[in-house]
Amino acid sequence: MARRRTSIFLLPLLLLLLPGCSKDESSFDLEQIRQRGKLIALTGYDGSSYFIYKGRPMGYEFDLLSLLANHLGVKLEMVVLKDRNELFARLKQGDGDIVAASMTVTSERAEEYTFTEPLMSTYQVLVQKRPENWRSMRVHEIEQQMIRNPLDLAGKTVHVRTGSSYHSRLENLSEEIGGGINIMTVAADVSTDELIRRVANGEIELTLADENIAKINQAYYSDLDIATPVSFPQRIAWAVRENAPEFLNAINEWLREAKKGPTYHVIYRTYFENARSFRGRLALDKSIEAGGKISPYDDLIKDRASSIGWDWRLLAAQIYQESLFDPRAASWAGAVGLMQLLPETAMSFGATDLHDPAENLSAGTSYLRWLEKYWHIIPDSTERRKFVLASYNAGFGHVEDARRLALKYGADQNKWDGHVETFMVNLSDEVYYSDEVVRNGYCRGEETVSYVSEIMDRYEHYKRFIGPTT
Repeated sequence: MARRRTSIFLLPLLLLLLPGCSKDESSFDLEQIRQRGKLIALTGYDGSSYFIYKGRPMGYEFDLLSLLANHLGVKLEMVVLKDRNELFARLKQGDGDIVAASMTVTSERAEEYTFTEPLMSTYQVLVQKRPENWRSMRVHEIEQQMIRNPLDLAGKTVHVRTGSSYHSRLENLSEEIGGGINIMTVAADVSTDELIRRVANGEIELTLADENIAKINQAYYSDLDIATPVSFPQRIAWAVRENAPEFLNAINEWLREAKKGPTYHVIYRTYFENARSFRGRLALDKSIEAGGKISPYDDLIKDRASSIGWDWRLLAAQIYQESLFDPRAASWAGAVGLMQLLPETAMSFGATDLHDPAENLSAGTSYLRWLEKYWHIIPDSTERRKFVLASYNAGFGHVEDARRLALKYGADQNKWDGHVETFMVNLSDEVYYSDEVVRNGYCRGEETVSYVSEIMDRYEHYKRFIGPTT
C-alpha cells in the first residue's frame, strides 16, 4: 500500500501528458473516471435512493453505487440536486457521471438518454388515504370508498411533481379515459416521499408513486392505501452519457454479476421488503429533509463546535465515528462516551462523568481546541483539521513522525492527502518506523488514515443535507 500511495506524487504530471485528458468532463469515459479517482453520482433526496439515518449515509442506490465504485477502484461522490428536472442536464454538462435517482425508463427518456440494465422493475400506484374509521370497518366497506378503477379518476385532483414520469403517466391516463383528471403539478424539488406525506396528513387527496417507494412509506403511514395500479411494470435504471460506452459496459457487466450474488438481493430486501423496520428511519428522514437533526445532541454539538471555530457538521461526523452518538459507548481500551475519551484525558480537561453528553463534549472539544493550537503551523484550516483529527485518533507524536518522514522523502509536510497520510500508513512498516527521524515507533497508521477519510467523507454527506446554521 505504501508503494501505491507514494506514486501519487507523479499523478498530476501523468494526467497532463495522457492523450484525451482534459478539463471537459462531459466526455469522460471509464478510463478518465478511473484517472480522476472518483465516480460522481447525481441524485435526489428520498427514502430509497440516498438519505442520512442516525448520522450514516444510506439508500438503496447509494449502497449499490458504493459497491460499484469499489469494484471500479474509485471513490464515490454523491451530488444532491433538489430540482430533479436538472439531473439529465447536469449529466450532459459533465457535472456527474451517472444519474441515480429512482429513475423510471420511459420511452421518451430512452430516446434521449442512455440507460443501464435495470436495477429492478416496479409499477406506479395510486396513493390515497383510507377512511378515518377504517380500522372499525369491514373490508368491503373500505373497498367501496377506495378508487380501484383508473376510470374513476375522472373529475379527481391528483398532485404530482412536474416533469416526472408520474406526470407523463397521468397525462396519458387522462387521454385514455377521455379526459377529466385534474393534474396539479408541484415544484421539481418536492420529493415523492413529501407528496405521500401530504396525502397521509390530508393536505392533498391523491398522488402517484412507484410501488416500491409507496411500500416504504406505507410502513410509516398505516392509513395509506397503495393497492390500485395505474401503469404496467416499468424498469428502474441508472442513466449515463451516450459518449461513455466503456463506462456503460462496465456498469452492465458489474450489474449482471452482482445480481447473481447474495449482497445485491440483501440490499434490495433491506430497503424494500423489510419496510417495517424503517418506520423510525422515515421519521428521522423527513426531519433531515426539512433541514432538521443529525443526532439527538445537535444543539450541544453546535454550541461546542462554535466554541472551537468548527463547522458543527464536522464535529458531528467525528462524534458519529467515535461513538455512533451513543453516550454509553465504551471501547476495549477504556475510552468512554460520545467522544470516546480516556478517563485521564477527560480529567485533564475538566470532565468527571464521561457518560454525561455535555461533560463529554466539553472535554472532547477542549482537547480539539488544544490540538488546533498545537497544529497552528499548518496554514490551511481544512488541512489543519485533518491533522487535528489524526492526532485525536493516534496521538500527535505519531503524526509528527509522519511529517518528518514526509519531509525526508520530499513530500509536503503541511498537506495530509497523498503526502503525510502516505507516511502515516508507512509507520506500520519497520523500514519506516525504525528510521532515525521517527521518535515514537510503530503505529497502525492505516487505521488513522481511514479515520480521517471517513470523517471527512461523512462531513461532505452532512453538508449535502443539513445547512450550517440549522
